Amino acid sequence: MVHDKVAVITGAGGALGRATALRLAADGFAIGALGRPSVELAETVALVEAAGAGARMLEVDLRDASAIEAAISTTEAEFGPVEALVNNAAIYPSTPFLEIPLSEYDDVVTVNQRGYFYAAQVAARGMVARRSGAIVNVGSITWNGGWSNLASYVSTKGAAVALTRALARELGEFGVRVNAVAPGAFPTKAEEIQGDAAEYSAHVIEHQAIKRRGTDAELAAVVSFLVGPDSSFVTGQTINVDGGWVMK
Repeated sequence: MVHDKVAVITGAGGALGRATALRLAADGFAIGALGRPSVELAETVALVEAAGAGARMLEVDLRDASAIEAAISTTEAEFGPVEALVNNAAIYPSTPFLEIPLSEYDDVVTVNQRGYFYAAQVAARGMVARRSGAIVNVGSITWNGGWSNLASYVSTKGAAVALTRALARELGEFGVRVNAVAPGAFPTKAEEIQGDAAEYSAHVIEHQAIKRRGTDAELAAVVSFLVGPDSSFVTGQTINVDGGWVMK
């Protein structure tokens, strides 16, 4: 069934990806939910469908470029042209810099950097032809100041911001907008690498101007703005969604 608005979200099985899928579904988008095969990805699709929106589960490893292309093609064949792409999937091994094997670094770059690049390239081909579309890359506030034991991850998140600016400049004349969001420390599964949850939560709140933890829905609301009509003159920007941790 063809829909008026279609969005593809990578990493849709994770907490932030799921919140984004549900928010965009509420905004009237049919959702192509990309991610590694998991119970969580299936749950996201079920929740989107329960909310009354179209959804398709697309089990994709972002290391596989052909699978990315096939997933976007499948989404368009089922729902119609992709109007919005949210590059959200990422991996984040925690390893001291001097101990990171090149195989681990290559893996992080392939998923977090090359995966974003290629998904954007595939989606943008159709957007450029239609002279309409929006891409949102999910970065991280870590690229602003660095984080110990996450050099591979942090470098790819900096690359996501650089890619955002390059694509915004190049695709703007075709009516395609490209922006990024940089989440702060949301209480997601990723926090498992930080050790004691209560101690880390206190650390986060200490550094934020807003003295509470953020919610997944609050990040999704900013993504909704960036793919929606209210941001029609916004491109090349990175919005920190972090409770005022980083102010630049």
